[in-house]
Formats: sequence, structure tokens, C-alpha cells
Amino acid sequence: MTKTVNLIKLSVGTETIDDLAAWQSSRRAQTPDGLPRHVTRMWPKREAEILNGGSIYWVIKGVVQCRQTVLRLDEYIGTDGIRRCAVVLDPELVRTQGSVKRPFQGWRYLPVADAPPDLPKGRESEEPLPADLNRALAEIGVL
Repeated sequence: MTKTVNLIKLSVGTETIDDLAAWQSSRRAQTPDGLPRHVTRMWPKREAEILNGGSIYWVIKGVVQCRQTVLRLDEYIGTDGIRRCAVVLDPELVRTQGSVKRPFQGWRYLPVADAPPDLPKGRESEEPLPADLNRALAEIGVL
């Protein structure tokens, strides 16, 4: 039986979820079939678990703020000839309850039990909180 595992990744240079969405809508951040992707050097060893319903959780300004379902992992050969992994994502960015995360490099596995829950229905359309307030509330466990 295959379990499910998620990935967690810092969204470097992103200030808001809207910034992440804008980047992913650029041609450079998409697969030939128009889906958003994140290209990484390392191919996940736990591929089957990720593809069994896993998501990538995005850390923005030190707080996990959203996630996207991982659809597939594609081989990507860069202009330098090096084989990389393109994590192909569902375009929907699902807002999550805030969870503070310290900086780290690359991506990490995130067990399902440790993943922050999605925001309750109806809250996903609320105006996002300012980054500093979002972080402060997440630090005290209010979000």
C-alpha cells in the first residue's frame, strides 16, 4: 500500500500568494501543456508517495500560506545538459492556515499529519493578511 507524502518549499522572492500565481502564469514557469511547474535539481526518492495525492506547500515570507496538488514529475534537461525534475502542479493555489517555518534550502518532505489544514470554505476568498500580521498570528497559533 502506497502512503501519501507532501513537499514543502520556500517561494523565494515572493511576497504574496498573488505573486506566486503571477510567476506561475509566466511562460518560463510552465510546462509545454501550460501547467505550472517547479524545476529542482533533485528527483524525489518518494515519487510514488508524492503522486498518491501529495501537494507542495509554499512558504511565503516565513509562513506556509498555500499548497498545490502535485500532478506529475517530468524530466527536464536544462540548457546545461543536466537532468532535473519538474514538479508539475495543479494551477489552483489552495490557501492554508498559516504555519511558521524557518528558512531552509531546497525542498523537504512534509508528512500529511504535519501539513497545515486548508482554510475553511468561505475563507479562501478573504483578503490576505499583511505578511507581518500573518506571521505574528501564525507564531502564536491563531491562524
